[in-house]
Amino acid sequence: MPDNKKLHSVAALFNSVDEIISAAKKTTAAGYKKFDVNTPYPVHGMDRAMGMGQSKIGFVTLFFGLFGAAFIFLFMWWSFAVSYNIVVGGKPFLAVPAFIPITFETTVLFAAIATVVGMLAVYFKLPNNSHPLHDTDYMKAVSGDKFGLVIEAEDKQFDKAKVIEFLKGLGAYKIEDIYYPEQEKFRMFEPKFLLFLAIVAVATSGLTYVTLNKLMYITPFDWMDFQSKLTAQKGSNMFANHEGMRPPVEGTVARGFIPYPYKGQPMPVEVLSNPTIPTKQILELGKGKFLTFCSPCHGNFGEGESRLRGQFPVGPTLHSDKIINYPDGMIYHIITNGQNAMPSYAPQITRHERWAIVDYIRVLQRAQNAKESDLKAVNKESVSNVQN
Repeated sequence: MPDNKKLHSVAALFNSVDEIISAAKKTTAAGYKKFDVNTPYPVHGMDRAMGMGQSKIGFVTLFFGLFGAAFIFLFMWWSFAVSYNIVVGGKPFLAVPAFIPITFETTVLFAAIATVVGMLAVYFKLPNNSHPLHDTDYMKAVSGDKFGLVIEAEDKQFDKAKVIEFLKGLGAYKIEDIYYPEQEKFRMFEPKFLLFLAIVAVATSGLTYVTLNKLMYITPFDWMDFQSKLTAQKGSNMFANHEGMRPPVEGTVARGFIPYPYKGQPMPVEVLSNPTIPTKQILELGKGKFLTFCSPCHGNFGEGESRLRGQFPVGPTLHSDKIINYPDGMIYHIITNGQNAMPSYAPQITRHERWAIVDYIRVLQRAQNAKESDLKAVNKESVSNVQN
């Protein structure tokens, strides 16, 4: 035995289950109390062979389970009846059936946690990880395919020589002395340790400050916010007039598009012919565009009743003889080119929509200046509808 080590126990190894069962029974019969058996797998009947009584962990489970049940039951009663006086669904303050589910869950929770903590912290003395059996040849053997029995030096009957003879008589093929491991002591206030704590404290504080005060307020992927670009309705220093929105270059023609040949002329040199047929769909399109772009100045029915009176020059009536006698192409030209105070609506209204507006204007003019044949046609249609 080394002079600087304290003996913990004497361990013996056996080859079979029958040998370890017999050894445990004989050790119990010999009067040893401080001994333990280690096997690579659970061995049925070992607790009886070792003379072990009922485990006390059940009492821990029972106590904390009952404690959890009483605690949560009284807590719910106090919350509903004493503190807040809460009436739920007309139930009484001491609603035992309603309290049972929570009481059951809390009972299981407290019992389970207490059982685990009791086994690990109290019975197994964790977090103690320096048990003398660790890292010994004995423990390596019983972790594989051997069976072991350990008699501790704290047993009242312990005598090393007698114990060794006793284990040999049990048929052990190997006997080993187990010593307590040497305990290393470290000074708490050693300069290196204090320096390490200071570095950790400074690094943790710095990273926490930067994370909470800087990183959390940085806009992710913000490089596109500061790129060289033109924003709609915003100025720009890239151009001499400091305007970001650029009009098309004079004379620019889109691919497949023929520019309007009479732009800027008071009257077109040639008479433009209306390419549309005034179907229901065309008239509905023309009505929508007329009410959007034309009615603010000319009125909803083209009678010159401007909604912008006093803010903008009043548009003329569209029912004058002059405009009624205009060919369709002339009205289309005025919408496209503009006239007097009226600007060009070519950027806002497509060519097809302009011809649809012309067709709708003709409908408005015909409605205000109906012919006798129109009235006869309307009367004939009304009679037919009545007969049907």
